[in-house]
Amino acid sequence: MQNFVHLHGHSEYSILDSTGYIKSIVAKAKELGMPALALTDHGNMYGVLKFYSECKKAGIKPILGCEVYVTNNPFNASPKEKTKDNYHLILLAENESGYRNLIKIVSEGTRDVYNKRPRVHKETLREFHDGIICLSACLAGELPRAIGKKNEHKAREIVQEYIDIFGKENYFFEIQRHGIEEEDFVAETLIRLSKEFGVEVVATNDFHYVNRDDAVAQDILYCIQYAAKYKDEKRLRLPTSEFYLKSAEEMHALFKDEENCLSNTLKIADRCNVELKTGHLLTPKFPNVPDGFTEASYLRYLCNEAFSEKYPEDSPHFEEAKERLEFELGVIEQMEYSGYFLIVWDFIKYARKNNISIGPGRGSGAGSIVCFLTGITELDPLEYGLLFERFLNPERVSMPDIDTDISDVGRSKIVEYMINTYQFDKSAQIATFGFEKSRSAVRDVARVMEYPLAKGDEIAKLIPSDPHMTIPYALENVIEFKNKYDSDPIAKIIIDDAMKIEGAIRNVGTHAAGVVISEYPLVDYLPVEEKEDGLHTEFDKNEVEDLGLLKMDLLGLKNLSIIDGTKALIKKHYGIEIDFNKIPKDDKKAMDMLKRGDTLGVFQLESDGMTELVVKLAPEEFKDLIPLVALYRPGPLGSGMVDDFIKCRHGEKEIEYIHPCLEPILKETFGVILYQEQVMKIVQVMAGFSLGKADLVRRAMGKKKEAILIAQKNDFIEGCVQNGIDDTTAAKVFELMMYFASYGFNKSHSAAYAYLAYQTAYLKANYPLEYMASYVSNNLDKPEKIARTINIVKDFGFEILPVDVTRSYGQFVPENGKLRFGMNSIPSIGDSIVPDLVREREERPFASVEDFLMRVKVSKEQFSKLCKLGAFKSLFDNYDLLVSFSGEIYTAVNEHKKMIEKSEKKDQKDVSLNLFGEEVMKKLEIKPPTIEEILGKNPSVIEIGESDKLRYEKEILGFYLTANPLDYCKETLSCCSHVQDILNNPDNFYKKRVHLCVLPSALRKIITKNGDPMAFLTISEYQASMDAVLFPEAFMEASNKGVLDRDVFLISGFVESRNGAPQFIIKNIKGKNI
Repeated sequence: MQNFVHLHGHSEYSILDSTGYIKSIVAKAKELGMPALALTDHGNMYGVLKFYSECKKAGIKPILGCEVYVTNNPFNASPKEKTKDNYHLILLAENESGYRNLIKIVSEGTRDVYNKRPRVHKETLREFHDGIICLSACLAGELPRAIGKKNEHKAREIVQEYIDIFGKENYFFEIQRHGIEEEDFVAETLIRLSKEFGVEVVATNDFHYVNRDDAVAQDILYCIQYAAKYKDEKRLRLPTSEFYLKSAEEMHALFKDEENCLSNTLKIADRCNVELKTGHLLTPKFPNVPDGFTEASYLRYLCNEAFSEKYPEDSPHFEEAKERLEFELGVIEQMEYSGYFLIVWDFIKYARKNNISIGPGRGSGAGSIVCFLTGITELDPLEYGLLFERFLNPERVSMPDIDTDISDVGRSKIVEYMINTYQFDKSAQIATFGFEKSRSAVRDVARVMEYPLAKGDEIAKLIPSDPHMTIPYALENVIEFKNKYDSDPIAKIIIDDAMKIEGAIRNVGTHAAGVVISEYPLVDYLPVEEKEDGLHTEFDKNEVEDLGLLKMDLLGLKNLSIIDGTKALIKKHYGIEIDFNKIPKDDKKAMDMLKRGDTLGVFQLESDGMTELVVKLAPEEFKDLIPLVALYRPGPLGSGMVDDFIKCRHGEKEIEYIHPCLEPILKETFGVILYQEQVMKIVQVMAGFSLGKADLVRRAMGKKKEAILIAQKNDFIEGCVQNGIDDTTAAKVFELMMYFASYGFNKSHSAAYAYLAYQTAYLKANYPLEYMASYVSNNLDKPEKIARTINIVKDFGFEILPVDVTRSYGQFVPENGKLRFGMNSIPSIGDSIVPDLVREREERPFASVEDFLMRVKVSKEQFSKLCKLGAFKSLFDNYDLLVSFSGEIYTAVNEHKKMIEKSEKKDQKDVSLNLFGEEVMKKLEIKPPTIEEILGKNPSVIEIGESDKLRYEKEILGFYLTANPLDYCKETLSCCSHVQDILNNPDNFYKKRVHLCVLPSALRKIITKNGDPMAFLTISEYQASMDAVLFPEAFMEASNKGVLDRDVFLISGFVESRNGAPQFIIKNIKGKNI
């Protein structure tokens, strides 16, 4: 029998601190025959559910804990009073009450974060101590630190304090022996104090990795965390290689003089019994049900209110809709989901009321008539043959997913509304974890171990860029990578260490869409972190769902912001309110535009491959777009399904049906099983299954579980035979469904996204200027992206007008058939001055440059930038003079402005002294000096050429606006290859000498291990751009020639693949200015 259990250990969720991955930790404990195991990650409970699950599967008792950071600061301490202490302390949950209290303690710690460490206050420990076992921790604990400083008086005070908090039976002294000299002194003192205070002692081995030989890999993680080099002697590190998951025998050898310290770990393990409840639903109540209604009756009321409008008596779907509505409401009420539907209806109603665009639907929710009637979705499921059972199956109890797309600009307002509606402590955003991928692991190891960067890059490039790729898989399946491993000793070292850190958690982020709400405070169920924008869970979305909490996906979608902007411009310019429910579904302009392949900015359709598919399909109406979303995926494209579909659509191939009953189901997709809903209908019609049972068959096919499939196949064939279909035909249909199940797509999702695609196509085709203005305004992430977007817009025939303080807004806006540049694109200017500028201009037009400076608060640097961009041309037409003397003009007007402000303050003082007088002093009004008065009649002006203006644009905006330097290099361009050709067909250029004429940007210089300079940069040719590298030899040559600051580069070199994309290796470089 084992006489030891690990009570202090760290997993990958002690971020960049441990290579002890939960699976390997549990597997090792099982191998060692340990009956129980504790997880005590630093300051968080991220890995608790995963650890619990793995232990249960391995037959090991999970002990759930945390190594918290404790501070002596009181809650109400002022910033000046706060100390920087953060002592380690081990907390273990003894029972369910202890687990809930541990969650609260860890969550409270996130309210006081110092140096990235959440700190727990002693008041919190006192409040939530029940059910918790406490260990005094490692040398970083408060008690060991006092002992280490030989302050035994302080140590006794600390012991008594923790006894008072937890009780003597729940507080244990923790001793460790990792080969650190100080540990022995601390252990001796603790053993002596244990007799004095009657506190039991336990032995632990603070493991940060599984095996002794993992110590180097763990140390590399430390280096990554602290941006250090492995050989740096002054950096933070674990002092020995003893911090691994030791066997009971190894622990016995270390503590043979203190056997009771080992047996006490078993006593603690016996006491710790926590059973986590998963799989049950915790749907919150809708808080705003009107008096006289229940959740179910109110949802029914809302549906009935909308029914007559959506399905009048003369509607072809009237009777079907009545029957379908009653069925859906019955299922929803039976499964007690009415509150969930009301919650979604409520925030969507709020969004629409506040002009925040909501998508027409996403996922299987578009198959529900209840969603359609309540406005949660916008597509009639009966008109488009969408199935409710694909969304909510009465024969499979699980929470339905009503995923919602929201304007990315408005998403934060929806989240804020939900926090206010369901209370701060009952709603949260959801955590995501960023992992160390195979390629980055190789590069990180090479950098930390100070191998040449080129070496790490060379090895990493041999690993395929598939996001699911792992180093072990690459060693087995990629010949070049395996050969490198076997033949290059340094590569082997790097790869071996990289394998051990691959999968480590690099960072914790926020899920792009997930929001969770609860009827009770979330800390009753899971740990949370308090941040500026509200609470965030410490569990990921799958774990949140496992706990039964209501998780909703609210995805911020840029295309909806583009739609919002377009509709606002249309209303402003034409007085037209666009209502997509009232536009035709077969708009000729939109369909002709798509058939031409003009898909720029059209949702889901603008990629090259999709555009090609759109042109081949030649859509005539909205319905024709629905299969596009389902077809344009790797499976259908690689299977030949797409070609068959298009040929059958155009009558170039005969449509075949294995059985006549398939024709009504597959007619819309020309005999091809494209949608998951079609599989369900086939099973229902041929075998007589309910749609609920048919959905279970569909799910079984998708998961390919053989035992289940055999049973389902037999049931299907038996049902077919009972309906008069021979078993041979039935078996053939089942195999056909199995084949297409791999490619089958959710029609509800396809239809909803096709409708959004149609909306964007309609707006672009009918209001192109307004649409492109909004499109550009919503693509201002980076200068390179702005430049690329503007070039594309120019290619479509739209002229971009320059910045003008009398006409420009923050966004791009239409102006006389052209687009006026938006000032939000100007770094350090947009948001800071545009609101004031527009407000002042609308109150009274600017009369002059001086008037602008008097009324709009700008810095001298901002004014200079605006002058260089020609933003005052409509107020003062001498560009050269304004740029040359912007500083003098700004200073003179600003001094005058200060004099006026000083005078106004004096006037206010005088008025206050004469409140009872009959006269009130008039405000001093003195016009600012004119530019002529400031500079004199004939100032000496430097002539500024067109090339200088372009350089100003590049310097200020990060890109060229009014012209492109390459326009001056047409002859050179005609003799070169082109960046776009390389991007389209990189295989044609690999290992060949290539010449390019390009614009450089984002040049980043680094120093190699050998002390040589090299650089990474982006090269572009109009809207096409790619990464490039200047290795030391080429960099030095270019630097010596002084060409690195030139406007245009003429380069020659080779094309290589990096992370699946082409990269240009520059060998020779020449430069020129325009």
